[in-house]
Amino acid sequence: MPKSLRQVTTGTKAKIISVTAQGEIGRRLRDMGLSPGTEIEVLGRAPLKDPVSLRLKNYTLTLRNSEADYITVEGLESCNENNS
Repeated sequence: MPKSLRQVTTGTKAKIISVTAQGEIGRRLRDMGLSPGTEIEVLGRAPLKDPVSLRLKNYTLTLRNSEADYITVEGLESCNENNS
């Protein structure tokens, strides 16, 4: 079920379904490699849950939740050891 990147838990792999940001923010997100079809893994979050750290295309990226809200993803699998 598609959801906002902000809602994805740490250790989850997902695929980007859409990026709804327009203008400069949308261009910036796409320039960072966040485009539909891209697979990501949520590596972690800061203590106050903002920002979120992602792994995609062999690099690590951090995004603020306000930016993550523009990205819709679909979960692939969980990487947490607890879910094995």
